[in-house]
Amino acid sequence: MSEQALLKLDEAELRGLLDGRWANIRERARDVIQGEQFAPVHGLSMEDHRARTLKQLMALTETGMPAYGFPESVGGTDDIGASVVAFEMLVADMSLMVKMGVQFGLFGGAIKALGTDEHHQKYLPDVMTVALPGCFAMTETGHGSDVQRLRTTATYDAESGEFVVHTPDESARKDYIGNAARDGRMAVVFAQLRTPDGEGGLIEHGVHALMVPIRSKKGKPMPGVTIEDCGPKAGLNGVDNGRLWFDGVRVPRTSLLNRYGDVAADGTYSSPIENQNRRFFTMLGTLIRGRISVAGGAGTATKASLAIAIRYADTRRQFTRPATDSRPEQEVRILDYLAHQRKLLPALARTYGLHFAQEELVTRLHELSKAEERDEHAQRELESRAAGLKAVATWHATETIQTCREACGGSGYLAENRIPQLKADSDIFTTFEGDNTVLLQQLTKGLLTNFKDSFGDLDQLGLARFMAGKVFETVIERTAAIPLIDRLIAAAPGRDEASLYNRGWHLELFEDREKHITEGLAGRLRRAKKDGSDAFEVFNRAQDHVLAAGRAHMDRVVLEAFVAGIDRCGDKSTAKLLNRLCDLYVLSVIEEDRAWFLEHERLSTARTKAVSAAVNDLCRGLRPYAVQLADAFGLRDEWLGAPIALGAEERRQEVQQADERAERQAQGQKA
Repeated sequence: MSEQALLKLDEAELRGLLDGRWANIRERARDVIQGEQFAPVHGLSMEDHRARTLKQLMALTETGMPAYGFPESVGGTDDIGASVVAFEMLVADMSLMVKMGVQFGLFGGAIKALGTDEHHQKYLPDVMTVALPGCFAMTETGHGSDVQRLRTTATYDAESGEFVVHTPDESARKDYIGNAARDGRMAVVFAQLRTPDGEGGLIEHGVHALMVPIRSKKGKPMPGVTIEDCGPKAGLNGVDNGRLWFDGVRVPRTSLLNRYGDVAADGTYSSPIENQNRRFFTMLGTLIRGRISVAGGAGTATKASLAIAIRYADTRRQFTRPATDSRPEQEVRILDYLAHQRKLLPALARTYGLHFAQEELVTRLHELSKAEERDEHAQRELESRAAGLKAVATWHATETIQTCREACGGSGYLAENRIPQLKADSDIFTTFEGDNTVLLQQLTKGLLTNFKDSFGDLDQLGLARFMAGKVFETVIERTAAIPLIDRLIAAAPGRDEASLYNRGWHLELFEDREKHITEGLAGRLRRAKKDGSDAFEVFNRAQDHVLAAGRAHMDRVVLEAFVAGIDRCGDKSTAKLLNRLCDLYVLSVIEEDRAWFLEHERLSTARTKAVSAAVNDLCRGLRPYAVQLADAFGLRDEWLGAPIALGAEERRQEVQQADERAERQAQGQKA
């Protein structure tokens, strides 16, 4: 019997550890998100699904959940962390999750972050009750990721004291805007702000946000506003995505969300941040909650899919194990097959690591929101971390949910078993709130130490030029439990002597890989100046290196968060089991990237083979706990909603066995 088989999992301790700081919010969600109104459904028409999602959103206003992220001055609880955690829990219908995010996180969040107290008092109470349903109109057809170059304009007319919001061409139409096609009445519109220069020309001030009515209370488009439905999507059809055009739409001067930039009645522009680039990235940075929420939502979809697939694999039997003297012939549970364990258990281990990393990120977001003074370095570090975690968490969701679908065979393809819907609904998470490839590049920029003070102020060309003239020094910044991590690394034995299960060696190995990749990237960028190459082309040719640096960094971040999470566990046996799960995370990452470790002589061929053998051993040892580990996240059976995860397979087998017994009895009687 393996060492792991002797361990006892304390389910209450593990649930408390995973629920974390906002355990009460998670429990509140489990209490109120239940019943027919919130149960998963499939096969609805697009219009019926949209109507149902709006009704669900209205029902949420009775639970108090929308108030979490809003100021106390307007009836909220000013708990940003709670607002993100509540969003994560709405996995029963991810259209509701996204609809909630649009209304309270994006629309309401933009008003809170970019507006002043006047805007808060005027709009936020109605946002919280959905008396004012709204949109977040940033993305344009021609510019999705490159927000700084949006083409919608907001030109100030000093004579009337109004802004004129205009869509100059088709590429500038607002696209994929949630709440626009059906329900929204107001939009936070991001546009290039322009004021008169006094000589007949205009001064450009960069992207700002304005409150623009798009529908009347009767649901009719406002004058000058054209609205078009984006139509059916692969998933999330309960969310009414639409397109918006503005033809000289006039709004009062006070419609400008003016925390970071204001226009006086005479057209004079003022801002507490003089530099236009820095002002833009500061404004965008205040909206980081949406990106962090998406990472959490993707994580919950992953957890739900794994819970369904692992429960099914624990009951579904396929192919016969030959009889022995001590055991009759019987069909084998598919989770007993190593190949099946390798599909699901490394993914479960990474999901645990990402969960702890998400908790750290939400905690940091919450703490910075409470700070009396803005800490620029901490804020930019948060933005970098959010970019990276969103990318790796959503990619992990897409890959894992597909794996779960395959692991469930034909049953996983049936709509009633939820996985197809989870796959369709979460797939867009890889590109909304920032395309993942762009986000990993953003993260890597933040890893270049000397670049931190200018992070966000330079484009790719500027970055290449900046790096060409700098002496680079890699600094590994700890993410959590600093004394613990340092102590583990200090105690790590030499590279070749370390046990494959030594945590200090794991941490040191991941740090070394990150440092080596990032330093190599910096060297490539520096050569842009030395060899006279075009700076942009040098950066462009190094994009594979840029992405590798971002991934290596996030692997380390997730590992450190996992280690810190285990350290908080109060039950030794449970902590020991979590350590084995963490081992599986580490060794499966090493196995995936073994080419790098071999090419750079960090591991010998024999040691990489030993890593694969260890992954096999860990999968076998963790198999008895797989269902408990998947269920520990506390997703209600009702939210999973999949018959194959809720006893249908067991019942089918019981009927089959009863029929076989009856047949044997009948044959015996004939004999």
